[in-house]
Amino acid sequence: MAFLKVFVRKAIGGLVMIFVVASFTFFLIRLMPGNPVTTKLNALLATGTPYPIALSKVSVMYGFVPNQPVWQQYLTYLGELAHFNLGESISYTGVSVTHIILSAAPWTIIMVLTGVIVSFVLGVLAGVIAAVWRNSWIGQSSTFLATFLHGIPQFMLALVLAYVFTTVWRVFPFGAPYNAAIQPGWTPAFIGSLAKHAVLPVAAYAISGYGGWALTMRSSVTSVLGDEFILAAELRGLTRGMRLRYIARNAFLPLFTTLTLSLGFMFGGSVFIESIFDYPGLGNLLTTSIGAEDYPLMQGAFLLITTAVIVANLLADLLYTAIDPRIRRA
Repeated sequence: MAFLKVFVRKAIGGLVMIFVVASFTFFLIRLMPGNPVTTKLNALLATGTPYPIALSKVSVMYGFVPNQPVWQQYLTYLGELAHFNLGESISYTGVSVTHIILSAAPWTIIMVLTGVIVSFVLGVLAGVIAAVWRNSWIGQSSTFLATFLHGIPQFMLALVLAYVFTTVWRVFPFGAPYNAAIQPGWTPAFIGSLAKHAVLPVAAYAISGYGGWALTMRSSVTSVLGDEFILAAELRGLTRGMRLRYIARNAFLPLFTTLTLSLGFMFGGSVFIESIFDYPGLGNLLTTSIGAEDYPLMQGAFLLITTAVIVANLLADLLYTAIDPRIRRA
């Protein structure tokens, strides 16, 4: 019963946070200079269209009257949001925001989720090695490599990979998520093209995240090594493998929340990598919507990121309780 109360309280808090962020985003976007809806209205007026007809067309196309007070637009937005209607895109005329986001989401999931998993697994293993054997050349080399990669900006790493493996050595294709000459479908040729085009974006994301996971795990393992239960395990004569399992399990707990939140932030995509490799993910979509001042699309993208992070945070709390018996007893 107590667990259910905590879950309900956190869920209500998450809904309130989503509402606050959605409202903040609504007003912040409208403080941006320029107004694409007014621009479209003026374009219709310039063609000789009477003002009432032009105003009616713009209202139907974009879902609100451009000279309508902001508070009335806000109430309309909340009403549509309550019915899970994100509206229609301004830059993609006649296409719903939900359809555009759902079309871009799989590309981000393919690239970012794969990159997060690869970088996390390799980083955790490297962090354990760097901490347990920190006085050996293996541990010191692992720490140096993680520090070096952690300091390289993500966009620079993506540019280096693109230059080396598409220009110097023509190993992988550059640009677009697949070969346009291949008919999309669940065929070996199309799947192979997807995989080949995804190698460099995934590698750029994984390598850029590897250093952070490795350094964090190294710090966590180093702190666990000084705990009393490790000394007790050594005095009982446990093997090195058993001690490593104890160390890794307890050192992993601080990384768990960060990993879960990373999966939530995944829906923001990776702006630099997707732009460089022309990957049609959510990050690329977000930059396009900002450049086009596409209000509904921007609101939908920010709302998706906010919801994903809040859900991930709630999931982390629940799973953390299941993983750590100390919290469960408390």
